[in-house]
Amino acid sequence: MKEEKIIIPANGYLALFITFAILIGSTFLAFYKEDSTFILLLLVIFFIIPGFVMVQPNNSRVLLLFGKYIGTIKKNGLYWVNPFYSKKKISLRASNFDSERLKVNDKMGNPIMISTILVWRVKNTYKAAFDVDNFENFVRVQTDAAVRKLASMYPYDNFADEGLDEDITLRSSVNEVSEALEKEIDERLSIAGIEVLEARIGYLAYAQEIANAMLKRQQATAIVAARHKIVEGAVSMVEMALEELNKKQIVDLDEDRKAAMVSNLMVILCGDKDASPVLNTGTLNH
Repeated sequence: MKEEKIIIPANGYLALFITFAILIGSTFLAFYKEDSTFILLLLVIFFIIPGFVMVQPNNSRVLLLFGKYIGTIKKNGLYWVNPFYSKKKISLRASNFDSERLKVNDKMGNPIMISTILVWRVKNTYKAAFDVDNFENFVRVQTDAAVRKLASMYPYDNFADEGLDEDITLRSSVNEVSEALEKEIDERLSIAGIEVLEARIGYLAYAQEIANAMLKRQQATAIVAARHKIVEGAVSMVEMALEELNKKQIVDLDEDRKAAMVSNLMVILCGDKDASPVLNTGTLNH
């Protein structure tokens, strides 16, 4: 037997009715007939009682007879089985696992802190009970291993100065990374009969020893990108100003005056602080 076998045992309510009937009969024989046969009936009752098994919704019972797998009860209700069966309870409910924050290296070798949130449940009770030693501990260990592998496959973020042009990063590609993580964990847990319902990154950050340096790097990258946009906009505005002055013939500027105006406009548009006006009381050239 290598696969899960679903069984439906005898009705437990019928066995319960028979047990009460035997109990009433033994009581009648003991007190009214004074017949020693009631002792035999009591032994029968003690034999029947261990066979009762109750299965609640989203739970199961794995039945064994002297080490031999008999089957699994998944349908909820009250049943009666062979009293010599051993009954192992395995929950079929969805379980939530929030892993510890692990320090791992991303694809670029940067140390990061990462954790995952996993939602799983038992799908195959035979594999969960017999193919692994402890399926709950197996879930924790294999999830940590999958997270370590995933973190090494992708960079934390893209940086232009490293010539890195990755489409998928841990920080920005949430859906793609979650799909890859779910697939990786599902492959690892299939040996234990575990079904992965959802897997996603719960926590992601640079490790403490490089967090400040990376924050400054990100700020510098953002400043450079902002400056680039500002310069592009300033050049367009200066070009438009020169075209409008030339088109409407408001003032006739030679090359030196155009250069001076362009320089002044670029300083005003690209400067960090507001420009301070200077009044020229002399000629244009003084």
